[in-house]
Amino acid sequence: MKKLLFILALISFSTQAQTAKGVKIGYIDMEYILEKVPDYADAINQLEQKAQKWKQEIEVKKAEITKLKENLKTERVLLTKELIEEREEEIAYLEKELLEYQEKRFGPKGDLIIQKSVLIKPIQDQIFTIVQDVAEQRKYDFIFDKSSDLTMLFAAQKYDISDYVVKKLTASQKREEMSKKQLKALEAKEALDEAVEENPAFTERQRILDEKKAAREKLLEERRIANEQKKADAAEKRKKLLEERDAKKNGTVIENKTSEGDKDEKTEDKKEEGSKQDKEIVKEETKKLSPEEARQKLIEERNKKLEERKKALEEKKKKIAEEREAAKKAKEQKTETENKN
Repeated sequence: MKKLLFILALISFSTQAQTAKGVKIGYIDMEYILEKVPDYADAINQLEQKAQKWKQEIEVKKAEITKLKENLKTERVLLTKELIEEREEEIAYLEKELLEYQEKRFGPKGDLIIQKSVLIKPIQDQIFTIVQDVAEQRKYDFIFDKSSDLTMLFAAQKYDISDYVVKKLTASQKREEMSKKQLKALEAKEALDEAVEENPAFTERQRILDEKKAAREKLLEERRIANEQKKADAAEKRKKLLEERDAKKNGTVIENKTSEGDKDEKTEDKKEEGSKQDKEIVKEETKKLSPEEARQKLIEERNKKLEERKKALEEKKKKIAEEREAAKKAKEQKTETENKN
């Protein structure tokens, strides 16, 4: 009842205040935000592992007590009154111990609650800090937690800032691992996002700018591809010219296997190039030898070169032999002169 009265009082206050100025109200869903935080998921996973271990220990203790009870039931007729009482006291003590252990682990002030608070409180504190920053930046008058004990009878989706808080929280965690340059870029992006959310007209302008930028980049890319294609064509032509020169120099012939259409295209390209070198090649191509004559000429030139090399090698050998003979005679004369002296 108190909660309902508080909400009604708040609505009444907001309505009255709105006549004087615009009251800005927002809300978050803490459970939703925590589920989106990786650190929270890790903390819950660690806590769940501990809880499972404690539950296993409790089950073991329960099994021991159950076994003792079954043994007492079976052996009761064989035991004395004193032994029966002793067994019952032992069972009662173990049951009391089990309850105390359950309270210690899973009670209102147990280890599960304490450790959950230790693991999750730093994350919650970080979220509260971000919520306060958001409230100051966006000029909120009130921000509520939908998942808290405060009952919200109705909440419009447009006032939910949970996703925005998650984004700010993620960015805050990333900042710790970023360089100054990366931080500056991130801050610029956040400022842009803030402007977009606050000003719909800015969003439309930004969309137009992005479209123009994309069109410009596409045009530049098309020009780059066209330039690369031109360079590739020019390189191919140069390569062809060099091959034809080498063929004529060596007395060989490159057979023309291109179709008439290819010849026309080649001639048209040469006209566009306006290269004197291309015209000379076209002119000389009409004077080429036949394949048989070209091969015969090549063989003759090779034989001539081999004869010249052979002759040069023989002359070199002869010269070396003469130099050795002269050196030998000079050495003998020197030896004779030394013997005479």
